[in-house]
Amino acid sequence: MSSLDRRHSLLALASLLGAAALPALAASPAQAPIRIALIESLSGPIANTGEAVHRNLVLATERVNARGGIKLAGGRAPLAIERYDSKGQIEEALAALRSAIDAGIRIVAQGNSSAVAGALIDAIAKHNERNPAQQVLFLNYSAVDPALTNERCSFWHFRFDAHADMRMAALMDVLKNDRQVASVYLIGQDYSFGQSVLREAKRQLSMRRPDVKIVGEELHPMARVKDFLPYATKIKASGAQAVITGNWGNDLTLLVKAAREVGYEGKFYTFYGNALGAPAALGEAGVGQVLAVAEWFPNAPGQAGKAFYQAFRQRFPKPEDDYVHLRMQLMIEALAQALERAAAQGTGQGAGSGGSVVPAALAVARALEQADVSLAGQRLQMRAGDHQAQQPLMVAIMDRKGAKGVPFDVEGSGYGFRVVHQLNAEAASHAHSCRMVRP
Repeated sequence: MSSLDRRHSLLALASLLGAAALPALAASPAQAPIRIALIESLSGPIANTGEAVHRNLVLATERVNARGGIKLAGGRAPLAIERYDSKGQIEEALAALRSAIDAGIRIVAQGNSSAVAGALIDAIAKHNERNPAQQVLFLNYSAVDPALTNERCSFWHFRFDAHADMRMAALMDVLKNDRQVASVYLIGQDYSFGQSVLREAKRQLSMRRPDVKIVGEELHPMARVKDFLPYATKIKASGAQAVITGNWGNDLTLLVKAAREVGYEGKFYTFYGNALGAPAALGEAGVGQVLAVAEWFPNAPGQAGKAFYQAFRQRFPKPEDDYVHLRMQLMIEALAQALERAAAQGTGQGAGSGGSVVPAALAVARALEQADVSLAGQRLQMRAGDHQAQQPLMVAIMDRKGAKGVPFDVEGSGYGFRVVHQLNAEAASHAHSCRMVRP
């Protein structure tokens, strides 16, 4: 085999596995990088969530760069992630946005707070209206307040995660058949997302399990509670057979740890109970008791997904780094597709080295409305009407590694998640109330 053939074979293997560990094999891009500003909590009590996002976006951009980067008029350009620490605060996030814009960055990514996302949507819309030559695009991978693609929808904002109502509906598909649950306790973080989760839980319970009694309902400050024992004690005392929560980060890990300490034996119906310390905190007590919902799990059926997950673990082998989101990989694939479509149409905003022109945010947004990408057996399509990604959803339950359907564990804990329910994109979809205002 010639060296050229070997290079092509290795690149094909990297693409098949979803790996991005072979950037040196690709043709060297001739243009300056197309930069993406990651605005996230990279310090403080929820820094682990921001770092998990960074790893995912690094992997995704490395994959694009391994195949040569983004094809522009006159040459190819790599993608690059630049980190901006919001410290989990709205004002810090807005300051980071201003810094990124001043640095010439026109693509922003954020997601680990719907409150922050809402502020960024408003700030970007105002900036773009006042500065048509410096317009900015917002890619949202995790902020799931339904309002962001409904009454607060924006042409400049694209969501690549299922929103809270979609996730709750998937969980309710499982809970409706769980006849062991006669009463539930609702607990969440006291901001727009947590409030919407509890509101939707009550609505869907009334429709799909009206026999289930809500024996407790509580909102707590986000990322400020150090001791969840008082909350866990109330949950146990309520007699609830299950807890429904949208908690994430340390707020979830500390909650489930406290529940174990007080001897709570009920189930947890969660949005994010499948990583960031929660499975290890519960241990054996979580087997068959903790459910999570996501667009994809490492133990999802299919060899393509398993190969992708193994490639991720090879790139990030530390157990504490084991939190992979396929939607973030698909988001970068969609961005790459949109950039190349916009470039092919010849609408640009700035010259790069070699005479190439990077597409303007407006042209990329219009192309992104038509995004249709696949990776690791998962397909994502963007709905132009509200900029809400359409993709399958899955519900999984915690089990021991090695049990049927659980070849992979989480964070080296010895526990993984077995998929028990799947919805195709059509079944997972929800109607929207967005009235998109287009430039």
